[in-house]
Amino acid sequence: MKLLSKSIHTTHLNCTLSEEHIKRYEHVISALHYKLEQASELTGWLHYPQQNHDALLTQIEQVSAEIRQEADVLIVVGVGGSFLGARAILDALTPYFGRQMQGIEVIYVGQNMSGAYINQLLKYIVDKRVYVNVISKSGGTMEPALAFRAMRQYMEGKYGEQEAARRIIVTTDAEKGILKGIADKAGYRQFVIPDDIGGRFSVLTPVGLLPVAAADIDIRALMAGAKQAAEELDEPSLEHNDAYKYAVMRHILYKEGYKIELLASFEPSLNKFHEWWKQLFGESEGKDKKGLYPSTVNFSTDLHSIGQFIQDGSPILFETLLHFQSIQSDFTVNNDLRDEDGLNYLAGRTFNEINALSKQGTALAHAEGGVPVIQLELPKLDAFHLGYLIYFFMKACAISAYLLDVNPFDQPGVEAYKKKMLELLDK
Repeated sequence: MKLLSKSIHTTHLNCTLSEEHIKRYEHVISALHYKLEQASELTGWLHYPQQNHDALLTQIEQVSAEIRQEADVLIVVGVGGSFLGARAILDALTPYFGRQMQGIEVIYVGQNMSGAYINQLLKYIVDKRVYVNVISKSGGTMEPALAFRAMRQYMEGKYGEQEAARRIIVTTDAEKGILKGIADKAGYRQFVIPDDIGGRFSVLTPVGLLPVAAADIDIRALMAGAKQAAEELDEPSLEHNDAYKYAVMRHILYKEGYKIELLASFEPSLNKFHEWWKQLFGESEGKDKKGLYPSTVNFSTDLHSIGQFIQDGSPILFETLLHFQSIQSDFTVNNDLRDEDGLNYLAGRTFNEINALSKQGTALAHAEGGVPVIQLELPKLDAFHLGYLIYFFMKACAISAYLLDVNPFDQPGVEAYKKKMLELLDK
């Protein structure tokens, strides 16, 4: 299914962002396209979906089937890119209430330093069958390292060392690192994080695929969507590459003085996808005192909290509206003979239909209020199109950073906080 010309609509963009204005970047974008292709640092994600991963996917599917059969809960230990991507997909594609019929409950730890959180987690799982997937390239990041220490001790106390070793699965570097050494010594099964793919670009590797598969989500469809995106967006022409158009539009708005990009959607299941997007763009662009501040809202909830500021507040932000035409399930408004609420005029319409009209009305109102609005629209919220969108954002993010003349693939500010924390701990 071709998504080009469908993935972005510019109907409600601020008038200063004309097609002619965008086209001025044609030659710049072509040069940056080839710069990205020729880059040697952490760009393994660029063509990863186009490679043959059949053996790896089969292995992941086999392990995930074992987990579903022998566990009630999968504990995923990770932070940042080792946590956000998998959770984004899981929340977007699993039911709001209860677990998938053939899946398991996936619980995350290591993404915070809350003693209350891990204490309550250990109490919650005491009568449950448990597997653990610890994800870290080095094993040295404080939050997941401490969480894994606690989970390892818990698993060995509950199952004994031998059975715990069978139930602990490690996703880490192929050759080096603290976690690699621990896994080798204990005999844990291992999946590899590719050397040339950084954390925030790693969701389509075993980092994200194992937890997603354990929840019985179709990882082959996810990868097929990413593959189609990689093929369609491997195009140096700005006119024919929607990811590059999006990068240019946000760059132009940044140069015009807008400092905040507000990613908005109308489906609560996308809240964690927003969090993944924030890390992707914030950690890639926010350097050298440059970059848009990535923030998010979920409508219509946030229309009743900060909607007033978006509409009439300081002109410091623009909005990117994310919309899927079709959602997994829906509910129809029924006729009520009492009609005490006066809503019978909506009888026969579905909640998703009304939600889509709310999206259109919001875009119109915000645009008329002077807020530039970019719309990203895909046909369906499913594994295929989510895979497409993930790759779309990764490609757009790399080019956006290049437009700012910053390195998309490092994170010196994150390393600075880690250093200060270790100093305070008196290591």
